[in-house]
Amino acid sequence: MTTQTTQTTQASQTAQTAQAAQAAQAAQTAQTAQAPGAPAHRHGPRLPWAKLAPEVYKAMIALDAAAKKGLEPALVELVKIRASQLNHCAFCIDMHIKDARKAGETEQRIYLLNAWEEATAFYSPKEQAALALTEAVTLLTEGFVPDAAYDRAAAHFGQAELAQLIALITTINAWNRFGVSTRMAPGQA
Repeated sequence: MTTQTTQTTQASQTAQTAQAAQAAQAAQTAQTAQAPGAPAHRHGPRLPWAKLAPEVYKAMIALDAAAKKGLEPALVELVKIRASQLNHCAFCIDMHIKDARKAGETEQRIYLLNAWEEATAFYSPKEQAALALTEAVTLLTEGFVPDAAYDRAAAHFGQAELAQLIALITTINAWNRFGVSTRMAPGQA
């Protein structure tokens, strides 16, 4: 190759690299231009999982109904909201706050739920035990539910009621995973 051909090829490659870099920068700018501090990904439904997997959806509805049997309705909603907060499921947070309000839950207890350990005067010892167990089962940070969290709940719930509580916590965690993975939008039940 001649020097002139080599220089032309290098110039062409440099121009292509610059164009690619500009395109990548433009794409990144477009993604971050949504709002200051907004994540780079688009939030919005990915797919209508309930329509695409109707048997699973029906089974989840049945599991949800069975899991809350025998538990106080206010406690059920507190557990569902708290697990949904931990899992960052906006759809479920929105739904269960609305359900809690309909069931007569106070705004103050709903607002303080994210910091319930600092606002123990607003929650009964039984509710606190249920919330501690909810956090332990939801997070499983150490790969297990600590004895202290389980024993605290067992002190306030009979065995059958404790089994129902664990089923409720497990069920809302499953719902949260459907909601988060498919990016279900709040207010669009």
